[in-house]
Amino acid sequence: MAEASTPRQAKPPSYLDAAIPLIVLVLLVGASVALFGLAAVDGPMQVAMILATMVAVAIILKNGHAWEEIAQSGQKGLATVVGAIFILLAVGALIGTWNMSGTIPTLVYYGIKLISPSVFLPVAFVVCAAISLSIGSSWTTAGTVGVGLMGLAQMLGISPALTAGAVISGAYVGDKISPLSETTVLAAQLNGVELFRHIRTQAWTTIPAGLVALLAFVLLGAGRPGALPAVVTHAELQHIEGLFRITPWNLLPLLLLLGMSVRKVPAVLAIMSAALLAGVMATFMQPQAVAQFVAEPGTAAPVAAIKGVWLAMANGFHADTGMAQVDALLSRGGMDSMLLTIWLIIGAVTFGILVDDFGLLAKLVAPVLHRARSMGRLFASVVGTALGLNLAAGDQYIALLLPTRLYRDEFARRGLAPENLSRAVGDAGIVTSALVPWNSCGAYMSVVLGVPTIAYLPYAVFNYVAPLLTLLLGITGWRIVRLHAGAAAAPQAEEHLDGQE
Repeated sequence: MAEASTPRQAKPPSYLDAAIPLIVLVLLVGASVALFGLAAVDGPMQVAMILATMVAVAIILKNGHAWEEIAQSGQKGLATVVGAIFILLAVGALIGTWNMSGTIPTLVYYGIKLISPSVFLPVAFVVCAAISLSIGSSWTTAGTVGVGLMGLAQMLGISPALTAGAVISGAYVGDKISPLSETTVLAAQLNGVELFRHIRTQAWTTIPAGLVALLAFVLLGAGRPGALPAVVTHAELQHIEGLFRITPWNLLPLLLLLGMSVRKVPAVLAIMSAALLAGVMATFMQPQAVAQFVAEPGTAAPVAAIKGVWLAMANGFHADTGMAQVDALLSRGGMDSMLLTIWLIIGAVTFGILVDDFGLLAKLVAPVLHRARSMGRLFASVVGTALGLNLAAGDQYIALLLPTRLYRDEFARRGLAPENLSRAVGDAGIVTSALVPWNSCGAYMSVVLGVPTIAYLPYAVFNYVAPLLTLLLGITGWRIVRLHAGAAAAPQAEEHLDGQE
């Protein structure tokens, strides 16, 4: 009888093996942006991620690993983002019901009324920051309120590049720290950090960067004459008032979310509770908006209300105020609006864990880590890697995911808590994406605001101060959280150190 064959022993990857998947990823992502422009994120970029993953799989198989190993690795990677997926679905539901209940329209209404020509730039920054915090989307903030601010700036004779810098700076405050932001959720989940713990850690760079940006816009606008004629966007306000009853009571869902966050309620439960409260409030606070949304005149009011809440959570709210710009702002949300993002996350996470588990990333990062002997150099490596991926791959999700995979074990080995890494990749991977002309975020901001990326780049103060502050924290050791001896990778105990490593 013939002897049973001995399984072939897998061999370690070569530098070429390690480089090929990343090169293919960069080429495919670049091609998707070149061919489809802003529509690349609507499917082509996700396909690029899957194809790059298949290339990585082929190399792993070539090196002698079994398909069963690859499947188990992929399953493990997807398990790490299940929590993020449920939070993203809850965020989609919340945005839909917050629009229908008048919560977001009320925030927008009060924000528009704050605008005054004499303090236009700092107010533009504050308004965009407030709205992005409330909706968690830099793209929506820039593409709606930002567009309106660009029009006002033109009427007031204020530089479009300056205005775009203020809009983008404010828009990325929420993208980086709002519990409704998918990138905030993803940064926390990938690093195994509870969402609100990640947000509290992010505050140590977000708040100072925001204050620096605010001061910069105050100074940039200080020389402007205060006698410019006041411009009040009556049309926008009237169209919002025509569909919604504007009252501070509409902000109760926001207060509930903040209160539950302070009480450390799990993020998915807090977000879904705020979404349900907004849905219930919409039925009696905004009956006109609900009726217009459901558009079934013969349906009994209770049934129409239930259908309205259900549809807003599933597919988002759709406003019809008669003004396209207002409708674009308020017609958002729904769990289905998160599916393209979830698709991209699944592709990116699968790619990341495969090249990590089978030694491809380790092969490339080993020389970098060898030189990163101090804590400052380690943080500089994280920031440099994230920025480099934003430049090379053209997508913030890749710049968020791969540095996490690259440096997570090294942070744990050095006794650094995972929230340090989640803050670093958030500061470097999320906000710098808008500063790269060929990155999907930079291209989007340039198109919707009508200003070349290179023109607004010097004035997007928040977007380059935040990563600089992360570098500063790494160099000084201030607000760096350490693991207790023997702690797990995602510890509950923490110690804030005020000195170098």
